[in-house]
Amino acid sequence: MSTDVSQIQLGDIAVDVVLKDIKNVHLSVHPPTGRVRISAPKRMRLDTIRVFAISKLAWIRQQQMKLRKQERETPREYLERESHYVWGKRHLLTVIESDEPPSIEIRHSRLFLRVPPRTGDEKRQALVEAWYREQLKEAVPPLLARWQQLLGVSVQRFFVQRMKTRWGSCNPKTGTIRLNTDLAKKPRGCLEYLVVHEMIHLIEPTHNARFVSLIDGAMPQWRIVREQLNRLPVRHDEWAY
Repeated sequence: MSTDVSQIQLGDIAVDVVLKDIKNVHLSVHPPTGRVRISAPKRMRLDTIRVFAISKLAWIRQQQMKLRKQERETPREYLERESHYVWGKRHLLTVIESDEPPSIEIRHSRLFLRVPPRTGDEKRQALVEAWYREQLKEAVPPLLARWQQLLGVSVQRFFVQRMKTRWGSCNPKTGTIRLNTDLAKKPRGCLEYLVVHEMIHLIEPTHNARFVSLIDGAMPQWRIVREQLNRLPVRHDEWAY
């Protein structure tokens, strides 16, 4: 799919404009700073896109305010008694230095990280993030099995990866979905909402009225779950675009 990228300025707000071979206009505001992006059909003139953006200014500013107020985790150092979240619950880290193979285990409200002596922060981080990926890889297939039957769609493959600007994505052409590793830190209901959201994009690729109608019918409480997800602390990162 060919694309043309440009930018328009609305006062103090810069809007990235991406012209693509699509039928509808899509407006999005991205964390952490509220960067604004509009995807539009290639035939659409920039003046028309500017008018559309101006009509959405109040909504854009509201979304930017939410993102900038969102609580952020302090940088993780993977030290004793540091807080780590698993499925929405806080666990205190216990680091065990041992010659046994590295492992991670949850017992009650503690997360036990077993590592070889003198293991540095980067290696500890890699072990914990790999463990989070495995938690998601185990949790997703039952959700896919349930919702594929309810929605009448088929996911060909799913991927779990660290994502800086979104919780999930979908490629309707290949039937694949991608999910952010950090979802393993959030309540399980947040993961289910993201799975349903991305699966519905296999039916309707854009966030139009049809998409909203489909997700309303499948998961009537989705707005409450989305609001919960947006209120939760997010990873401390210098996010790039």
